[in-house]
Order: sequence, then C-alpha cells, then structure tokens
Amino acid sequence: MQEMLPRLESIRQVRKRLGITQKSLARMCDISASMINQIESGRSKPSYDTAKKIFDNLASLEGKTTSQTAGSLCSEDIVKLYEQDTLQDAIKKMRQYSISQIPVFHGKDPVGAITEDGIVKFLASEESDLKSIKLASAMEPIPPIVDHDTPAALLVPLIRYSKCILVSKKSKIVGIITASDALKIMG
Repeated sequence: MQEMLPRLESIRQVRKRLGITQKSLARMCDISASMINQIESGRSKPSYDTAKKIFDNLASLEGKTTSQTAGSLCSEDIVKLYEQDTLQDAIKKMRQYSISQIPVFHGKDPVGAITEDGIVKFLASEESDLKSIKLASAMEPIPPIVDHDTPAALLVPLIRYSKCILVSKKSKIVGIITASDALKIMG
C-alpha cells in the first residue's frame, strides 16, 4: 500500500523556503532539472516513486535546517487567568505583561482564551461593569494545543489562525507560543 504524499503544488514552495534551486533538487533526486520545472509548473505528473523521492529529499533537508520544536520555542512562563476572574482582571494582566491574549483555565485544564479583540467586541455589544463580568461569559475557544515535540514548521499555519498555541508534554500544559514567538520560526 502506497503512503499518501503531500500535494505536488507544495514542491516549489518547500524548495524555495529551503533556499535550494531546481537543479540542486534534481541532482539529489537523480532526475533532470527540466523534470522538476515541469512538475512545479504542473505540466508533468511524476510517477509515484519519483514524487516520493522528491518529497523524501525535501523532508531530509527540512530536518537538517529545522530542528526547532514547539518545546524549544515556547515560553514556559504562562500568564494564566481562570473562569471566575473578571474582564477587569484580564485587562490588568494584559497591561502588566504587555500581552494581547491570555489562556483561561479551569484548574489545570485550558477552557478558552481572552483576547484584546474579544474584550473590545464584548464591551461593544454589552453595557456592563468590567468588575462583574466573569471571563467564562466573554472568552473565546481553547487555543490549539500541540505536543512539545511538534516540528516548528507545522506551527506557522496554526499561529495564523489563532492568537496563541498551547504546548503540552505528557498531557500537561507546559508552555505557550504567541505570534511574536512564531516570528522566531520564520526568522
């Protein structure tokens, strides 16, 4: 049974991100540079074996250039809030730590997140006292949770759609990755 391969359209993207030429990739795969060009432009569909060889070589190069994991990028000092805390508590912590999002916990388990945007939207629709509004009524869904060993390259798409990512190790939340941490990945 053949394993599933990534989409052929991703070859050019990965190759460019790794900073290698079509010629170099072709040499590594023992095929012609024009074949790589034709595959990348969609003019040719390679055999399964050729496609696998290309993806295996790209993955090998990626492994050499990206040894960073979620665990190596995350901040282990997680600023937390709890469901019973208020919007005023959230605003104070955001100002104190100069952050724009904070995960919300129930005991040791994450149950949501509170963000600057979320607070502004909530206050725009509700006329209430900041001291009386509990986070449980204004928080957003739980941020994505990834394993400590997740390769850094897989985190970029997640951080685009989420304000932060929580990092777990042995089912325990051990860190947080924010958009500013994600810049380290891209750098």
